[in-house]
Amino acid sequence: MTLKSISEKLNAWRRYRASLRELYSLTDRELNDLGISRWEIDDVARRSAGL
Repeated sequence: MTLKSISEKLNAWRRYRASLRELYSLTDRELNDLGISRWEIDDVARRSAGL
């Protein structure tokens, strides 16, 4: 694994964790407005981070 690919994986993981924090901080109503259920948060965060 090259240094570049390790860096890309680390950056993707950071984006995933940031997305999780932000989505979990939203109320159920705000999530509903976005069309996201609480049980979908992990999947949405993974997709947005490219994991």
